[in-house]
Amino acid sequence: MTKSSRFLHVGCGPAGSAPLPEPFHRGSWTEVRLDLDPAHGPDIACSITDMAPVADASFQAVYSAHNLEHLAEHEVHAALSEIRRVLAPGGFALVTVPDIQAVAQQAALGDLHRVLYVSPAGPVRIIDVLYGFTPAIAEGNTHMRHRTGFSAACLTTALARAGFAATFVLRRTERFALTALACADHCAAPHDIPWWLA
Repeated sequence: MTKSSRFLHVGCGPAGSAPLPEPFHRGSWTEVRLDLDPAHGPDIACSITDMAPVADASFQAVYSAHNLEHLAEHEVHAALSEIRRVLAPGGFALVTVPDIQAVAQQAALGDLHRVLYVSPAGPVRIIDVLYGFTPAIAEGNTHMRHRTGFSAACLTTALARAGFAATFVLRRTERFALTALACADHCAAPHDIPWWLA
């Protein structure tokens, strides 16, 4: 990482709406915010499936937290390919999505309104993970609907198909989420990345 390292925060939402992950608190990272909704005040307003305003190989990292599940399944490849395109050599992406396999196991118990965890936006129930965060949708934010889902295997396959050289997936059981570290070309082994294991 150099002094001028920048990361693109895609689907950023309102400024400061969620804490950034540990990797971006180390060193001198500069956040560039990208969101579909101009009301969130992003630096770049566009869709993650077509990031034409962003130059090729212009970022050392991309961070995407709970965005891909809002896309239709056929749009996921376009989004991941765009994330790969904007990464500089040696760059990486951190991608978090709901762990639909773990959530499905909870759904099979029958009570879809049971709270799984509490997010910065409030309690998240099984039905919110499956179909989208109900309070936001009720307020008219239809972009919050969920249109696809991922298991660890599906996410790994999708990232490889988009051109990432290596992917490591960590299951975040307390948040019913998967976080993938996807490398543009070369990655150190996971045990060489201490923040990944933290």
